[in-house]
Amino acid sequence: PRALYGDNRPNSRGLDLASEKHLAALAHSLSHPPPPAWIALPLLGDGERRSGLAVAVHNPGEHDDVVGTVIDASMQDVVDAVAQSVAAAPGWQATLPAQRAEVLDRAAGLLEDHLHPLIGLIVREAGKTMASAVGEVREATDFLRYYAAQLRQPGWSNQTHRAIGPVVCISPWNFPLAIFTGQVAAALAAGNTVLAKPAEQTPLVAAEAVRLLHQALRQVLHEAGVPPAVLQLLPGPGETVGAALVADARIRGVLFTGSTDVARLLQRSLAGRLDEHGRPPVLVAETGGLNAMIVDSSALPEQVVADVLTSAFDSAGQRCSALRLLCLQAEVADAVLTMLKGALHELAIGRPDALRTDVGPVIDEPAREAIEMHVATMRAAGHRVHRLALPPGLNGTFVAPTVIELNDVAELTREVFGPVLHVVRYRQGGLAALVDRINASGYGLTMGLHTRIDETLRLVTARARVGNLYVNRHMVGAVVGVQPFGGEGCSGTGPKAGGPLTLRRLLAQHPVALEAAPGLVEAPARATASPALGALQSWLNGQGLAELAALAQAQGAASPAGLSLLLPGPTGERNTYALVPREAVFTVAGQRDDLLHQLIVVLAAGSRAVWPAADLATALWQALPAVVQERVTLAENGASAAFDAALVSGSDDAVRALALALAQRPGPIVALQSCAPGRRQAGAYALDGLLLERAVSVNTAAAGGNASLMTIG
Repeated sequence: PRALYGDNRPNSRGLDLASEKHLAALAHSLSHPPPPAWIALPLLGDGERRSGLAVAVHNPGEHDDVVGTVIDASMQDVVDAVAQSVAAAPGWQATLPAQRAEVLDRAAGLLEDHLHPLIGLIVREAGKTMASAVGEVREATDFLRYYAAQLRQPGWSNQTHRAIGPVVCISPWNFPLAIFTGQVAAALAAGNTVLAKPAEQTPLVAAEAVRLLHQALRQVLHEAGVPPAVLQLLPGPGETVGAALVADARIRGVLFTGSTDVARLLQRSLAGRLDEHGRPPVLVAETGGLNAMIVDSSALPEQVVADVLTSAFDSAGQRCSALRLLCLQAEVADAVLTMLKGALHELAIGRPDALRTDVGPVIDEPAREAIEMHVATMRAAGHRVHRLALPPGLNGTFVAPTVIELNDVAELTREVFGPVLHVVRYRQGGLAALVDRINASGYGLTMGLHTRIDETLRLVTARARVGNLYVNRHMVGAVVGVQPFGGEGCSGTGPKAGGPLTLRRLLAQHPVALEAAPGLVEAPARATASPALGALQSWLNGQGLAELAALAQAQGAASPAGLSLLLPGPTGERNTYALVPREAVFTVAGQRDDLLHQLIVVLAAGSRAVWPAADLATALWQALPAVVQERVTLAENGASAAFDAALVSGSDDAVRALALALAQRPGPIVALQSCAPGRRQAGAYALDGLLLERAVSVNTAAAGGNASLMTIG
């Protein structure tokens, strides 16, 4: 429904693919793209048309179909674009939040006005089915309106919310409109200028998105003097154009969606760089996952099979959230697998512009080759492999939907980005150990659970280390503001896209307290304050450190740790959002009071502190109350200890040294916050940067029968 979110924002407009009228319009868009032909070229703030070698962009589902052409940005284009972005930054930051919100709302309206041609372009350039393309335009529209709604929250002003500066947005090909628009919309909403580097495979969709956003800018701010350099497009390879953008010292933030390996390269490129206030650049990275679905013996097999097909094979398995590992309770595994293999043969593989198609192509030949090599390797290792036969006559990069049976979770060591589902069995009583083995992979993006037993739901929810958990439903298609999306560990840095923390991460200054989330259904609830923080506050008063004691009280009152929200959504679905402490925070300071300040922030977040076992830290630890000591770990080699966030107070050289050391660590990317020595005040460190976001979506209409009869207790 259009009014699903009440007065907060309109719901995005869908499309009835059973309507002959709509299908006729879509067919026309596919066969008659709007003139001139689709083209992507560098769009800089000076308005000059860049020249260069025009390269054809082919349809991955029909290689003879030339969708359009792309001209890559040159290194001089990059230099010019960054300079223009820096020059435009003060004017865009000074633009009233209400005007920025109006730009985003106007752009959302333009996307809906161009729904049919956008669907046609996404189908042809990205190889998506029509249903997936409709969903993508809707998601992009929702991103624009969601961030616009945040700008209209009470208390948002340019005096209290300050932008970080020029931001680079590097988007993937699997969601060439939705993720691209979501990144750009968030950065623009926060008042930052944007340099957008789209995926090499899908520059045409990005170019059309930028054209519509520029049109919205002109419509709203035609008299305000805001230059088009607010948003610039720089197509080209990541190794050259993307690397040059990120390497420029004037860039203050990077939004990235892609592989974990590339995210680490970006972290290393940014490491050691500081702004005029001694703060490192912002890196928001959303990376891949080994996304598991757990199915117990109480689940409804017919529903499980339908949700597995959608989760694993929709978009040819090329979703960040796609199901990669199906974990079946051994007692029902054979029956479920038999049904699943039968249902698999009902999938239609073919050109994505055909409405009957369920599974389209993978994006390009390197992707196809990598998937085929993985399947061949697994078959050679003795694993049972079940594949569909590809229909004859296809002229694209197609991969047959595949099911591979494994012996253990640990045999899947990396993300396979395509229509390949791995299946493993687990025994009754082994659920907790199974979740622990999934957690041990280091990835934490999505997880699915099919059960009708409440105790099982509580066990998995408490134990799983994933950003998004889906219960008795499929695992794909997260809705902006309803299921904020993003992972933890090796699956991303946070904050979640389409969630309440994204804009805060893109600000150099913002209020300490977390603003209300747009569209909140019920009042927030939060856990009680940390006993350790209360004990520390009393100890500080006893030591005559009244200012630090007052800071402890203020930070505890402002902390969003333990926040739990019920988000809006359709009937039959319950979506909850919670903020939980990170496991541990590494803190470094050269002065006792600065180290105590960091400890206050860590305890206010509900986390644990890791201190390097230096003389200052050891002496201070020995003087602390026992309940506080229990929340502090002294590490002989601090930089190699286990932690997932870091705080530093010291000279610029000290901040750079720690940033460079963190960038060399294997495993998850560790975000670093810095603070000048002696700057001991609320907000000096962002508390929400020490928290993890967890979203749980439960299909409340799927239990079937009286589930209370099945409770273990």
